[in-house]
Amino acid sequence: MIIRDMPERWPIVGSRECFRGRVIGVRVDQVVMPNGADSEVAEREVVAHPGAVGVLALDAAQRVLLIRQYRHPAGHLLWEAPAGLRDVAGEPLHVTARRELVEEAGYRADTWHVLVDSFTSPGMSDERMRIFLARDLAEAPAPAGFRRIHEETDMPIAWVPLDEAVAKVLSGDIHNPTAAMGILAAHAARANGFRGLRAPDAPEG
Repeated sequence: MIIRDMPERWPIVGSRECFRGRVIGVRVDQVVMPNGADSEVAEREVVAHPGAVGVLALDAAQRVLLIRQYRHPAGHLLWEAPAGLRDVAGEPLHVTARRELVEEAGYRADTWHVLVDSFTSPGMSDERMRIFLARDLAEAPAPAGFRRIHEETDMPIAWVPLDEAVAKVLSGDIHNPTAAMGILAAHAARANGFRGLRAPDAPEG
């Protein structure tokens, strides 16, 4: 048996939209269950999401860049990796990631690789997340006319040694999934000298 996630789509015989918001939508699909001659239809609620990218930025001292942001649904101030929505039509994901790193953290990077691809909550949402590893960092000014608003107005930055960041994930001090996945994946990739990582424009599976 090959252990690899594969695209699959069971038949949908009906669908209704329940909600459409600024970022997400909610619909209910009627999905045919593959039970041979006794196939039945089951309703599955789906949160439709445009997807996102994240950036695990690692400096020459092997420190991870984290930003702190208030997250209202979770009711927490979370330490996170820079991230953002895939909200520019046709924009390549690595270009989105470069933009988010500058806008959220004020840094650019000369070396980019794909670190992790994930579905953040596949039991209820179609959101896809691609996390990039960014290295060879330098400070960069915000784009002309850009300003942070709402939760992004005050986002402190911290540089955390990678080994310490791993310990904080395992101890439950860091909860954000993009940060946790990125930190653990970067730690594993470093052990192999970062060999075998995908190019920043590698296709999603």
